[in-house]
Amino acid sequence: MVLSCSHISKSFGTDEIIKDATFNIEDREKAAIIGINGAGKSTLLKIIVGELSADQGEVAFAKDSTYGYLAQHQNLSSDNSIYDEVLSTRQDILSMEASIRRMEEDMNNLSGNELDTLMEQYTRLTHDFDLAGGYAYRSEVTGVLKGLGFGENDFSLNVNTLSGGQKTRVALSKLLLSKPDIILLDEPTNHLDMNSISWLEGFLSDYKGSVIIVAHDRYFLDKIVSKVIEIDNGTVTTFSGNYTDYASKKAVLRNMQLKAYMNQQREIKHQEEVITKLKQFNREKSIKRAESREKMLDKIQILDKPSALNDKMNIRLEPGIESGNDVLKVTGLSKAFDGNRLFNNISFEIKKGERVALIGNNGTGKTTILKILNGIIPADSGVVELGSNVYIGYYDQEHHVLDPDKTLFQEIQDAYPDLNNTRIRSTLAAFLFTGDDVFKYIRELSGGEKGRVSLAKLMLSNANLLILDEPTNHLDITSKEILENALNSYTGTVLYVSHDRYFINSTATRIIELTANTLVNYIGNYDYYLEKKDILTAAVIKESVSPTDSDNTSVSSNTKEQWLSSKEEQARLKKLKNNLARVEEQISSIEERLKEIDEEYMNPDIGSNTGRLMELHKEKEKLDEKLNNLYEQWEEISMEIG
Repeated sequence: MVLSCSHISKSFGTDEIIKDATFNIEDREKAAIIGINGAGKSTLLKIIVGELSADQGEVAFAKDSTYGYLAQHQNLSSDNSIYDEVLSTRQDILSMEASIRRMEEDMNNLSGNELDTLMEQYTRLTHDFDLAGGYAYRSEVTGVLKGLGFGENDFSLNVNTLSGGQKTRVALSKLLLSKPDIILLDEPTNHLDMNSISWLEGFLSDYKGSVIIVAHDRYFLDKIVSKVIEIDNGTVTTFSGNYTDYASKKAVLRNMQLKAYMNQQREIKHQEEVITKLKQFNREKSIKRAESREKMLDKIQILDKPSALNDKMNIRLEPGIESGNDVLKVTGLSKAFDGNRLFNNISFEIKKGERVALIGNNGTGKTTILKILNGIIPADSGVVELGSNVYIGYYDQEHHVLDPDKTLFQEIQDAYPDLNNTRIRSTLAAFLFTGDDVFKYIRELSGGEKGRVSLAKLMLSNANLLILDEPTNHLDITSKEILENALNSYTGTVLYVSHDRYFINSTATRIIELTANTLVNYIGNYDYYLEKKDILTAAVIKESVSPTDSDNTSVSSNTKEQWLSSKEEQARLKKLKNNLARVEEQISSIEERLKEIDEEYMNPDIGSNTGRLMELHKEKEKLDEKLNNLYEQWEEISMEIG
């Protein structure tokens, strides 16, 4: 055991954030701390590392163990370059290396016993240097920096000139290279693109120490952790397994708790009714029996009502009008900023009912494409065509669609003047804004609160094409799941940008990857993308090594062929699924008829009718044969669909 937390409690004013929390972290164990926004996850991390004191309880680390902590927000200040700042983490190796270099110089000027003594010291030091990883540390630094999204051109940038997200990545690089016994990370994926998150997954999974992570990235947690520490209304509960294991166990546990609560409430109500009835008899014996039951009731430990799922956000998305089948067609789209070409001559189509995820590394132009589609910025070239009766609802990750000088109530009222006050209040309440919250100014809201206001406006829009830019940013896991359910139930069409792979896997029917200045199309969810990306994406990147226009045209042409091929595959799969549905319908019909025949056999009136029995027997034989053929067809089609 490397960490023990015993009976930790913490309150802020009258709010008890953590109640009597007890858990352990074992050597090399990877654990997640989860809970809704404001549950106390970051508070618990700060108590563990000593940045906050607990009201009661004890945190104990194993003797001589070390830890490293990455907070959500970094205020890193240094005049060093990125490379030198990260390199400074291994000061012990740098000092040994400097000593080795000095010894090598001194050897040139010594002889005899002095040289022999220095050679012995040199041998010992180089051995220690080797054991400490001295011959590999510079390549380690380069590997971590590249893994976290820095190119070699970035290595020389001054740390003080970096953005907040870049500073966080530098701080994370330093922490990973310091190799403590326990790594504690608070939302480490917030400023990473998909490739960097995937690299970090591999690093942490193979890490020889223990890891504690606070994160809303469920895919990330599924890949790494084997323990989940949940904070729910201050109560801390430990679950074995990854996030998916936790979610299934939590659902079972909640149902059990709800059933126990309902049973107890039913029993209490029954006892109260009996007590009332006994008192109404107004006799000595009945009154004594009533008093006895009252004493029993007083001793009952009342169970808390489990928090209802509908206490969270309530999102219902439904288009106000049905669009045509052809929703969006983009042809020959190109865009560059200050000579930096983001994408060139890209084309794609979106059909009604599709949920399309646009993915790619940071800076490839995903948000730019969405802004072009919404008419916020112009394309350098290309055509965007909306289909018949298509109405766009846009979710902007920077929330520019919100007016900072308006209250929440005014924001909704001005956008939808036909709504009455009750409807506005009920809509905001569905997104957890109640009472005087509706009179807060937009500028006073957190990122998560602004996101909820934007989602509320989107719900009211009745749009049939939703274009969403990072809709899960700042949402806790519960809210993400509610949004997933809303999108999966939505009968319109969705195009979104997201780096949340669990969200993509749960909602996308198609993925478009923006890479090497062009697009690659995948008919499926994120797991399908991972399965096929080495083939399709690698082919595109291989053909786009040269940055010339002719090469880009070749890449675009190649991508178009892949897209057409994917569309053909999609059409083939659709046809197979339709055939499968028809076969299933025929199987169901025959099985129903066979059931009717069996019932007729049981009819006494038919039992004496030999002619009718023969008819039924022959019909049953034909139907059994046909049913066997249909079962074979069903299996063949199912295998082909895969």
